[in-house]
Amino acid sequence: MHGTLALLTAWLARQRWFAGTAACPRLRVLADRELATDDPAVRVRLLVLVDEAPEPRVVYQVPLVERATAGDAAAGEGFIGLREDGVALIDGPHDPAFTAALLSLVAPAAPPSTAEVLRGEQSNTSIIFRAVDPAAAPDRTPVICKVFRVLHPGLNPDIELQSALSAAGSPHVPRVVGRLDGSWRDPDFAAEQADAPNTLDAPDAALHGSLAFAQEFYPGVEDAWRVALRAARGGVDFADAADALGRATADVHLDLARLFPHPEATPDQRATLVAAWHRRLRIALAEVPQLAPWADDIRHRYTAAEAAPWPRLQRVHGDYHLGQVLQVPGRGWVLLDFEGEPMRPMGERSAPDLALRDVAGMLRSFDYVEGSLTLARSQTTGLDADARGLDAQEDADDDRARAWAVSARTAFLAGYRAGSGASPEGALLDALELDKAVYEAIYEARHRPAWLPIPLAAVARLATR
Repeated sequence: MHGTLALLTAWLARQRWFAGTAACPRLRVLADRELATDDPAVRVRLLVLVDEAPEPRVVYQVPLVERATAGDAAAGEGFIGLREDGVALIDGPHDPAFTAALLSLVAPAAPPSTAEVLRGEQSNTSIIFRAVDPAAAPDRTPVICKVFRVLHPGLNPDIELQSALSAAGSPHVPRVVGRLDGSWRDPDFAAEQADAPNTLDAPDAALHGSLAFAQEFYPGVEDAWRVALRAARGGVDFADAADALGRATADVHLDLARLFPHPEATPDQRATLVAAWHRRLRIALAEVPQLAPWADDIRHRYTAAEAAPWPRLQRVHGDYHLGQVLQVPGRGWVLLDFEGEPMRPMGERSAPDLALRDVAGMLRSFDYVEGSLTLARSQTTGLDADARGLDAQEDADDDRARAWAVSARTAFLAGYRAGSGASPEGALLDALELDKAVYEAIYEARHRPAWLPIPLAAVARLATR
């Protein structure tokens, strides 16, 4: 096993979904389950690993395919490395042996299918399955299966919320196909139980959680970010689409309030949520010093929101933006990815929250459309030696982008108000939008410094208006 762990250690730190901060993870096996395969020269395993380098520790799922010879796999995207015994290790989603085994577990009745890894994901790995012979299964839509990379105990909120909404007949989520759960030893005790069974099926395993989630896939459909960005770039009004998106959002919130607990916010719950805003602000001020001029104004906004009237709490999407919504012909807006913000602890993501958090997230997303256009223009003119005389044109373009975003925001809020019967505006929404902008400032400072002006401009506007 030493050879396998050594290769995984070097490979893991290079993955987009790697959540640690150390360049060299310290891995330990918490579970190891072998999956059935028809090829005697191939071994398919589901590994659950803990990285003990960061604090808190991070638990990962790594589906692993072992092939006796590397062959073409050595040039493939999922190639991990060649073990000392000559066995090639391949990341499961990129190998047909694992994808076939996975499909048989999450969708046993699915016809023979091709498998394609969806590119560009940050925190998970999704595989699109399409029937090899669509004519033989005309009623079978393609399936997308999300393999969770960072694991947490309990039912993943993405599965929990989408399954409940789908079962209730909501037109605003994809149809659920199936899921895969598993068990692993508690990392706090696994080191003391090195000789204990570590299979994902062990009945005495201490922790249980979600490994994968499959749902229907809409081929050729664009997410709302691309639709909105194209509209803004072409100067096309987005008000009607934003109004419909506000109504769809309200429909989903009403269903979630009906399907899950919908409690009044107690003083302790208010204090907990407000404390999370302040905790995030402290992190942001330490990492993004440009926020310092508005720190007192932000705290004042948080205090005003804590004293304002609060609606009942409920389950929410938690990481709502234009990239989480699809425009599906005949269905309208369809919401995806109910996992919540990756930076928030799983307990916070699954707890009843303010539905206005989702509203604030979508408002920030409209601002990002504006900001991305402005940023693209500034980068282009910054490289153009003859652009010095274009200041007036740039100002006009920026004004049009701002007007587009204001129109979209206004229409979205109007649609949400019409769909929910509640007015979303006020001190509470302002605070939640500020909290989201503070979160964005942390993210951009860490990962995309060139984009940092977008959340900074929002903080300046929201904190002082």
